[in-house]
Amino acid sequence: MKYDFDEICNRKNTDCLKWDMMEPIFGSDDLIPLWVADMDLPVAKPITDALKKRVEHPFYGYSQAGTNVVNSVVERMKRKFNWDIKPEWIVFTPGVVPALHVAVRSLTHPGDEVILQEPTYHPFFPVVVNSGCKIVNNSLKINNNRYEIDYKGLEEKFHSKSRSFQESGRIKTIIFCNPHNPVGRLWKKDEIIKMGEIAINNGAVVISDEIHCEILFKGQKHTPFASISKKFEQNSIVCMSPSKTFNLAGLEVSTIIIPNKKLRDNFINTRSGIVPNPNLFGYIALEAAYNHGDEWLEQVLDYLQINLDYLKQYFETKIPNIKVVDPEGTYLIWLDCRDLGMDNQTLSNFMKGKAKVGLEDGFIFGESGSGFMRMNIASPRSILKEALKRIEHAINTL
Repeated sequence: MKYDFDEICNRKNTDCLKWDMMEPIFGSDDLIPLWVADMDLPVAKPITDALKKRVEHPFYGYSQAGTNVVNSVVERMKRKFNWDIKPEWIVFTPGVVPALHVAVRSLTHPGDEVILQEPTYHPFFPVVVNSGCKIVNNSLKINNNRYEIDYKGLEEKFHSKSRSFQESGRIKTIIFCNPHNPVGRLWKKDEIIKMGEIAINNGAVVISDEIHCEILFKGQKHTPFASISKKFEQNSIVCMSPSKTFNLAGLEVSTIIIPNKKLRDNFINTRSGIVPNPNLFGYIALEAAYNHGDEWLEQVLDYLQINLDYLKQYFETKIPNIKVVDPEGTYLIWLDCRDLGMDNQTLSNFMKGKAKVGLEDGFIFGESGSGFMRMNIASPRSILKEALKRIEHAINTL
């Protein structure tokens, strides 16, 4: 069927975080919210149909992932990524972020170190700190408006002479984000191999957050970390979910793929009694999305590509002092606003107070995010156009 993504649906007063929390988050409710990773595009009909059918059976007790749910994950990994996984490798959680907390705690002891690569998804920071671990930052490098992994820096982090004898060798894991949130890089196979070899050869397990792996722009192909080799498979925890791809974040279901039995058992034991299984409707939505959602997804990707092309052209011609970091994946656009000459708080206040657009502040993604903003373009095009006009008009008043 043909979906109409130009239609604007009123989400206010539906307990929607994106729209109903503007007043407490931004200090005003008259902004255009383009912040949290939540699409303003309606969900695929096969998903809503499956949920409606299950609602009609008036029993909502304890549930588990049945064979059909598990098989839908196995089959999708093969169909989308040519990755053969076994059913027993899959652990379901109510989200990737809870899974990251569990993964880090299952791999470390308090005082151990975890590598992050800033600017990076800001919930990664409490994942490390709340586990009693220390953050070791290996910042990404930006060259000609394109981000790259600092391999030399990464190698040095494992062998740093600046760290004390007691600290050396305590890096137990690295949280890898692919596609990367917020900079939008889809790391290529050779980049993943180079990064993975450094980490694994130094005794670190790679936690790979691949939640955005199906939101890709034209010509891009995702490579799951664990699919590269047996060595990578046995030294990784891969986190995926239909939540970003199919706009199901509120149903809280994720698939954590852990081929190594020892790592998997430790993960399961660590989450026991703390992080529950997904709810019944999350399982229903996942199965419907993975089995019947591709027609919708293809249309969404086409729509996002046009949104991206429009946005890039708009900034280039009308707002040239803000540069778009060209994304390869995700619908989250990283905007380089440093040429505006504003400090972080001034930039934040300008966007929400003057432009009346709710964006994510870049500095919350780490120190190297200073001077940047993150914009969500998964909205009807008319909303995106209005947001860009507001930014343009606000800048013209400077």
